[in-house]
Amino acid sequence: MILAVTYENGNVFQHFGHSKQFKLYEVEDNKVVSSKVIDTEGSGHGALADFLKTRNVEVLICGGIGQGAKNALAEANIQLFGGVVGVADDCVQDYVAGKLQYNADVACSHHDHDHDHENCASHDDHECGHHCGN
Repeated sequence: MILAVTYENGNVFQHFGHSKQFKLYEVEDNKVVSSKVIDTEGSGHGALADFLKTRNVEVLICGGIGQGAKNALAEANIQLFGGVVGVADDCVQDYVAGKLQYNADVACSHHDHDHDHENCASHDDHECGHHCGN
């Protein structure tokens, strides 16, 4: 199985549609057997689901993610674990062990206001009106 994590500086990146990198993990018999970081090559929101699908990704771990991207991932048959915060490698180990903490109802509504907002985990929802699973 190929598992992808939105990736930045070793951590789970918190805005799927702005992901510049993913870390891909190959998992066999509940163990990570290899991993590599790949650039998204400028792909954005809608294209990222296809980007992952062409790399045979079956599972995505990410932070905040909008409904359109969630729909695109579902259409690509990629299982989503959103609202995840932390070190990417640790989160993957938690997933493999069946103890990953995630938010099945994660949402990120960054598109309805002006300020730049890279890291949903850096605030509570009430600080700017985002709904990023925190």
